[in-house]
Amino acid sequence: MPKACDLKRGAIVEIDGKIYLVKHVDVKTPSSRGAVTLYKVRYSSVPEKQKHEVTYRGDDSVNDVNFVRKPVQYSYHDGDMYTFMDTEDYSQHTLSADDLEGQLEYLTDGLEGILALLVDDNIIGIELPQSVELEVIETAPAMKGSSATARTKAAKLSTGLEIQVPEYLETGEIVKVSTVTGKYVSRA
Repeated sequence: MPKACDLKRGAIVEIDGKIYLVKHVDVKTPSSRGAVTLYKVRYSSVPEKQKHEVTYRGDDSVNDVNFVRKPVQYSYHDGDMYTFMDTEDYSQHTLSADDLEGQLEYLTDGLEGILALLVDDNIIGIELPQSVELEVIETAPAMKGSSATARTKAAKLSTGLEIQVPEYLETGEIVKVSTVTGKYVSRA
């Protein structure tokens, strides 16, 4: 049984006999002595998609669920549905845009390194790779003679994601973006 302090986005737990997927974890550290760190966790129930919030103390435990991680590749989307192909047996799994909240900006055609989270052979979510490579499609022109300080500028990427990049980058360059923080990592 994992502790509340170990919960991360994408984890799967059981609460009162129902399966929930962790959507967001907010950590609150009180400043008074002897106070305990609190973890406010926002869940989405599977398969109903109802939101549920619970606040835990750091040492509270939660019931984990047996699930399988299988490698998949992003194939295509049709309207509001996104299809992933199992790289082992070529079966297809479909998730809605709501299921992929906060992850859509990182999906590109043929993206590999994705893990599908399966409970009883039903897909309930995905885990993205730590970083993805995306093309800069819109940004201000590169600055000549950039200074020693690490100045940044806004850039729009091929998936619609907007991030801050170093000012020397130009339109058309490929950059690595962290899927955990949503920030620029390096040139690809």
